[in-house]
This record gives sequence, structure tokens and C-alpha cells, in this order.
Amino acid sequence: MTEHVLDLSARFIDSGRADGPPNRVSHELSELTDGVALVEAFSHVVTVRTDDGLVAFDSSGPGSGSRVLESLRRWNTDPIHTLIYTHGHIDHVGGSSAVAEEARQKGRPLPQVVGHANLPLRMDRYRATNGYNKVINARQFGGLPVSSLKGKAGNRPFVPDGTLDVNMEYEQTMSLEVGGVGFELHHAKGETDDHTWTWIPRYKMISAGDQFIWNFPNCGNPQKVQRYPLEWARSLREMMSTDVELFVPAHGLPISGHARILSCLEVVASTLERLVEDVVSAMNAGATLDDIVSSVVVDPAVLELPYLRPMYDEPEFVIRNIWRLYGGWWDGKPSRLKPASDVALAKVVAEMAGGPSNLARRARQLADAGDFRVACHLIDMASDSEPASQEIHEIRASIYMDRRADESSLMAKGIFESAANESQQLLGHEIEPGRSALSLEP
Repeated sequence: MTEHVLDLSARFIDSGRADGPPNRVSHELSELTDGVALVEAFSHVVTVRTDDGLVAFDSSGPGSGSRVLESLRRWNTDPIHTLIYTHGHIDHVGGSSAVAEEARQKGRPLPQVVGHANLPLRMDRYRATNGYNKVINARQFGGLPVSSLKGKAGNRPFVPDGTLDVNMEYEQTMSLEVGGVGFELHHAKGETDDHTWTWIPRYKMISAGDQFIWNFPNCGNPQKVQRYPLEWARSLREMMSTDVELFVPAHGLPISGHARILSCLEVVASTLERLVEDVVSAMNAGATLDDIVSSVVVDPAVLELPYLRPMYDEPEFVIRNIWRLYGGWWDGKPSRLKPASDVALAKVVAEMAGGPSNLARRARQLADAGDFRVACHLIDMASDSEPASQEIHEIRASIYMDRRADESSLMAKGIFESAANESQQLLGHEIEPGRSALSLEP
């Protein structure tokens, strides 16, 4: 018999060890309690049954929306009365076109769509930066270079056509009743500035969205806009003030039991709080960003917990994001206030080294010795100073693929693989597309 999701999460948390993936993309439905169901996808959909129809939290991504509905309809055929967006990331709202299409086919009204007031502003920003968002997601999720965004997939808008817009906004909190069930919506900053977590008293349940993701908090993404670690921690402490018994995130496993839930939230909140405190204290003492990245660490034992492993984001990226939040974009190094261009600096260093090939060979030696940080600086200087060299790009591709294998977080792996693929393309090699970045599917 398949282990129930709540039993699986309890075993992972109580043992302190995950012997399987906590973030699963099965598109299978699990009933968490009478009237509450979860469909596990790249981003989950949580559904609550009411007398007026279903209330759904998120719609998953554009490639999952239809499959989520198929699983949901085997459990319940009531119309979706209300769709609550936990935030505006495409893997949470992009499947809503499937919800809309189902309503049209059945002659039903579209659901009311609820979200924080900042969510429509996010959609406006996504549309204004359509190309950029496709580029950064190609790197992050597929390791694909910019030149891979060609053809039909590359022409699709980042915000999928048919995505349902919010038609009921709120600012700080909102109480909503649907079919005799009460929902208390709370705004929180964290991974985004438009996040909603919801307390459902009838079930002593919290729909947490991405404020808990069974990974180190996604609070430092190097390609995305500002994140808010201290506000993130505060929202977790607000959740802890409830008498919650069922905690359902949008990524990873649901968690049951008041004490178990509070224990997890306490660890994540305190980890973020300590990280902010350590970075800001160092800033107040006059440290540069380089000093802080070299000295501030998270307890390695914390990073081994099954819900805090740095498999997506990682502490170093969060440290850099804290600096950006409190200190701006300049890192404190005078030469980097108004730096030379990468190419100009690379040519001088290559000349001093006796040519770009010498830089590339030294980079390979350093990579072989495990010093990937310096190796990547040198190989990029080599390729910047002689961008058409086949020898240099062969070395560059090998170094970045080796570094990818040495990293734990998906973000680092994706960016380093993208660099390797850039060189592979310049060598004339065919790049096999990996995971679809445009649909945000795994």
C-alpha cells in the first residue's frame, strides 16, 4: 500500500531524514481530511469543498493545469467557485486557463479569483519583461542558453494566454466565506511581495503557499527581484500563533500535528532571522559583501534537515540578497563601483598571462584541484579575450559542467550548465533541451 502523504512527511520530519523526494510531481490526489484534497504537481493545488462549490488554492503551471483538473474531478465534480492565488509566480497561476476552459465547456461562470493587491502589478511587470523572464527561467530550470529560445516555444508569452486575472484584491487581511466555510487571508512578504497565506478555522488548516517549500527558503534567487527574509520569518511566526493541525505548502509534503508543524516553522524562522542578524551586524561593522560571504554561515546540521536542504536556493544567495535589501547594489570594493568592462579587463590579464590559452589551461588545472571559483573567473576571462577559440570553449564547457556536478542548488546547477551550453553551441554542438523552462515544468 502506498504511504499516505501525511504519514510520509511525519516520517521524514520525525526521523530527520528524507529517504525519498519530498517534492513530488505525480499529479495524484490525496485527501488530507474530509473535504480537503491535495494534487501534487510542480506547484500543488489545494482544494476545499464547500456548499457553494470548491475553493482552490493556486492552479499549478500551464503544463499541469489540465492534469490537475483530471485528478481533481475523480474526487469531486463540483464547480470551482473561488480560486485563491498564493502569489503570482507562473507555476501557481499559469494553469488557470484550464480552469477557465472547463467552466466554459460546462456553461458555468468563471470562478472569482482572489489575490493580494501587488499580484496584478507583478503580472504587469512580467509582461513588460517578457523576454527577460523567459531567458532567466531557461537558465534556471533547463540550463539552456539564450539562443535556445527560438521557434514556437520561444514565441509564447511568459504569462500564458488565458491566465485568469485577479478580480478580488485585498491589502493586509481579508475574511472570506464561501459555502459556509470561512477563510482568513493574510498578506506576507517573503519569496514575493504579493504572497497570501490562509487560515481555515474549520479544519485548523493553513494553506502556506511558498512560505514553506521543503527546501532552504527561496529567498536569494540570483536572477529574480528582491526577496524579504525577515518578513518571511515573521509570517511563519504569525502562523505559529494559530492552533494549526494541518499545514499545506504549495511545494513539498503537507504536515500534520500541531507540535510537529510548530517545530518546523520555528527552525525555518529562526534560521532566516539569524542569517539576517549576522549579515546586518557585519554590515554595521563595516564589512564588505566579500567579507560577509566568506564569514557568515548557516549551521551545517540545519542544512541536513529534510525540509531545509539547499537543493533549490542556498544560503550564499540569500546572504547576497540580504546585502541588496539593506545595502544596495555596490559590494564595497572600490574597483567595482565603476569597473572596467569584462572584455577590457580580460585582455589585460590574458596579456600578462602570456595569452588566453594559458589562462584557459590554468583554469582547467584549478578546476581539477577543486578551486572552481577561481577557475571560472579565469576561463571567462580567456573566452572574453578570445571569443572564437575552439580550445578555450572546449575547456570552458568542461569546467562549467564539472562545477555543475559539484553544486547542490538547482539555481547554481542551471546557470553553470547554461554557461557550458553556450560554449558547446559556439563549438557547433547540438544542445538537447532539458526541462521546459517556459512551462516551468520539472
